[in-house]
Amino acid sequence: MMRQAVMNDLKSSLDNVLQNAVGRAGGIPGVVAMVTDREGNIYEGAAGVRELGKETPMTTDTMFTLFSTTKAITGAALMQLVDEGKVSLDDPAKKYVPEISEIKVLEGFDSNGNPKLREPKTDITINMLMLHTGGFGYDFFSHEDRKYRVAKETPSILTNTFDSIKSVLLFDPGERWNYGVNIDWVGKIVEAVRGKRLSKVMAEHIFAPLGMTDIGFTLTPSMKERLATIHTRFQDGSITAQPDLVFPDPPEMDMGGHGLYASIGEYMKFIRMILNDGAGILKPEIVEKMSRNGLGNKKSGGWITSDSSLTNAGEFYPGVRKSWAYTFQVNEDPTPTGRPAGQLMWAGLGNLYYWIDRENGIGGFFASQLLPFHDVASYLGFIEFESTVYQTLKRLG
Repeated sequence: MMRQAVMNDLKSSLDNVLQNAVGRAGGIPGVVAMVTDREGNIYEGAAGVRELGKETPMTTDTMFTLFSTTKAITGAALMQLVDEGKVSLDDPAKKYVPEISEIKVLEGFDSNGNPKLREPKTDITINMLMLHTGGFGYDFFSHEDRKYRVAKETPSILTNTFDSIKSVLLFDPGERWNYGVNIDWVGKIVEAVRGKRLSKVMAEHIFAPLGMTDIGFTLTPSMKERLATIHTRFQDGSITAQPDLVFPDPPEMDMGGHGLYASIGEYMKFIRMILNDGAGILKPEIVEKMSRNGLGNKKSGGWITSDSSLTNAGEFYPGVRKSWAYTFQVNEDPTPTGRPAGQLMWAGLGNLYYWIDRENGIGGFFASQLLPFHDVASYLGFIEFESTVYQTLKRLG
């Protein structure tokens, strides 16, 4: 009875949040958002359109380019190998992907703009990759990484190729936290150990057991028909659909860091797995390990932009201490939205945001398809969405 009351209350209040996110001045083209408890979804909603200029509405079965919300699923695939004793987090990554030993540390550029490189002081371990302390960056979050890629003609990470993750280390492995292509290397490790592509590993070991069907690194005809278009918000605030802004399909490499497509309902099944301590695909102690700060005294924080067409500079919940787990951000303090300390969240470049609250057994996902990242309307919509969920739960006890 109480669960039904919560569902009824969430329906009316969250529908308004989504409509406001789309309808307010400077709003987003479209959104799909869902909330789940440990049993199943307790809210599903959609507002707006899949593409500006077209009449097709956003629906709860709309397909999204997941971008970095892919990472947690790749992390789970790696932790299954840890659970099975096939890998150790302390193993050097080069044991499984020798190519990673060829990556050097960037010490700057000479007067001609050529990179100055040296050998790293220590090997990169799987643990470092999972925690984003391996030394890697992203070209759109790092001026140095971007300059290196231009100098060496290294392809963009969005080309979904193995060459695109063979960039450079911005510091010695283990030195600090820095968000980058680490989880793409984790995906290569999973492939090496399982002896098959990451898409097949996930299909067999994660998607099938959880009943996740509307998800993959390539698009079926049905998925393609329902795919939301990525949009760009320009400096003047105007928004334009970018139907040609798509990943290569099929991709050369299944990118563990950003390559999945899915409907949001399918991702909620993964969130429920974490809420239910593994739900048969991971042992509870592995999920517990995945959910704890692995950085020690190091912290994760905000980011800069080196490509304003892809991302704004920003930070989630400024003033809230944040760390990193396998492979989620952990809020070490309660968030202003009502999430208690020690819970999980992350996001994707196209302004997709989720959180997983294992303490209260609740998780949510707010999904749009709009660049640059940390868009003011998308992020505000997510904050209002999460806040409304916790206000409702508090009010109804």
